Amino acid sequence: MRAVESTMEKLIFWSRWLLLPFYLGLCLALIAYFFSFAGELVSIFTNIGVWSKNDMLLAVLKLVDAVLVASLVIMVVISGYENMISRLDVDAERHGISWLGKLDTGTLKVKVAASIVAISSIHLLQAFLNVQSLSNDDLMWLVIIHLTFVVSAMLLAFLDKMAAKDK
Repeated sequence: MRAVESTMEKLIFWSRWLLLPFYLGLCLALIAYFFSFAGELVSIFTNIGVWSKNDMLLAVLKLVDAVLVASLVIMVVISGYENMISRLDVDAERHGISWLGKLDTGTLKVKVAASIVAISSIHLLQAFLNVQSLSNDDLMWLVIIHLTFVVSAMLLAFLDKMAAKDK
């Protein structure tokens, strides 16, 4: 019976490597997202002097949004790999990645929630800059959804802080 238990434990332990294709898939998605970002950047430069200040601001906000999303993907990939599969064999201090190895799943959830709030804020600002093209109901729902993200992030941060006190 002990042999069966040992085999099951080893199988469960090694099954963490099944996450690797997911992380690699996120890396591939990040490459695709880079090309979208590059297209938006080219569009900004080709429309200098043509777009209004408002149009330019909206385009730059799209770039900021893309950077936040890309950073979020990197954070999830690196911390997920480190927490679930294996430690990265890199000199974090030399590369200036101070958070490497310090993000547990609770802290990652809070950072993801904060990033979602930031991304939602940018989308809300974009909506307000295009207020003439949205109905009052659409704006109301955007604000409600954003506030839901804010409250959720605050609750996650509070719960993470309470869990840290218990340690």
